[in-house]
Amino acid sequence: MEEQKKQHRLLLMPSPLQGHITPLLHLAQILFSKGFSITILHTLYNSPDPTSYPQFSFHAIPDGLSESETATLDSVNLTRLINIRCLHPLKEYLLSLLSDSLQSVPCFISDAALHFTQSVCDEFKLPRLVLRTGGASSFLVFASFPLLRQKGYLPVQESRLEEPVVDFPPLKVKDLPMYQSNDPETFYKLVCRFVEECKASSGVIWNTFEELESSALTKLRQDFSIPIYPIGPFHKGLLTGSAASASLLTPDKSCMSWLDRQEHSSVVYVSFGSIASISEDEFLEIAWGLSNSQQPFLWVIRPGLIRDSEWLEALPSGFLENLGERGYFVKWAPQEQVLSHPAVGAFWTHNGWNSTLESICEGVPMICMPCFADQKVNAKFASSVWKVGVQLENKLERGEVERTIKKVMVGDGAKEIRENALNLKEKASACLREGGSSHCFLDSLVSDILSVASSASRAH
Repeated sequence: MEEQKKQHRLLLMPSPLQGHITPLLHLAQILFSKGFSITILHTLYNSPDPTSYPQFSFHAIPDGLSESETATLDSVNLTRLINIRCLHPLKEYLLSLLSDSLQSVPCFISDAALHFTQSVCDEFKLPRLVLRTGGASSFLVFASFPLLRQKGYLPVQESRLEEPVVDFPPLKVKDLPMYQSNDPETFYKLVCRFVEECKASSGVIWNTFEELESSALTKLRQDFSIPIYPIGPFHKGLLTGSAASASLLTPDKSCMSWLDRQEHSSVVYVSFGSIASISEDEFLEIAWGLSNSQQPFLWVIRPGLIRDSEWLEALPSGFLENLGERGYFVKWAPQEQVLSHPAVGAFWTHNGWNSTLESICEGVPMICMPCFADQKVNAKFASSVWKVGVQLENKLERGEVERTIKKVMVGDGAKEIRENALNLKEKASACLREGGSSHCFLDSLVSDILSVASSASRAH
């Protein structure tokens, strides 16, 4: 069996955004640990560092993106262009690889956002598996975009924000995954297209687990007639010591010794991911709210987070001096290490799926402040379904920030939120152990890939 796997090379291609690259590389490590050879195909834009993964082969697919395009594009338009411009270069690469390769290539695993890969794989009669890097609950909403438009929920109207979305309790209209873009129609079309091409694939791999999103996964199994493999949380399923950094930014590890000096469960860790941005006014309200809460905090302020401001110069004079040791600022943090540190008592997050899962895996309660797309659905589930956090729903104002922090850290409901978080942490661990749901789905994914490979070799 092991020898048989080594003869098989899997091709994997991520969408070139941090929140997509990380889970795809984690999946590649998991499949490598199962004995497959791995080739990562990637765009030139945001290309991963091959030296972090000496066990993989890497191949760049020209994306034709100019520097001015990548500097000014939002991620929706970036994805649209990649789907157009990578089509021919990918075909050329597959043509030479499949005619020369001594190893069999049983399948191509592509990020769901790269929907163009389906037609390319069809042309080469190469089975395509899709990696969906977000949650199943948000994907279910994406898959219902035509229905939501038909019922008048989309495009989202300001006057209806508080209205419940009848088909998706407990979502309200304001929780629907929208994108602040000059061209909302492009986002709508991209979503419909990637859902369509997921349905045309040979199966979908999810970075989630059955116990977290069982109702969404059950519904997806009814709606999609293809195999569904929830084998997450990926970052916890890696072999110990195999988690090379997939980060495009360099984490500042000095914050770990600061955390060592803080009391158990006292620190609020604040990070809004790799894309979100806030105005200088919002930045100040957050800063004052954190300061007034009297809780120690670790805040990731990456370059580009505060619009029109370089870094901390937006803070009023004397602010840092008054904080003393109670606040610590970094440009990027080793997030998994931070969340597993005993001093961390809450995670103020934008609710990107990776961050949401990492918080769940460490049993850390969340303060939810989603910005766009699937983050809104994730935040609603974290606060209202799994009840492991509190959502900052009102205006971002220092008094509201202070009250929300206290609610999660020391308020009447804080104990219950913490218990729910620890309960979910245990389920996230259990699903990966032998006999657990994700462990079993991974076994069936591996055996399905091998059976595709053996039937292909018989056909040749």
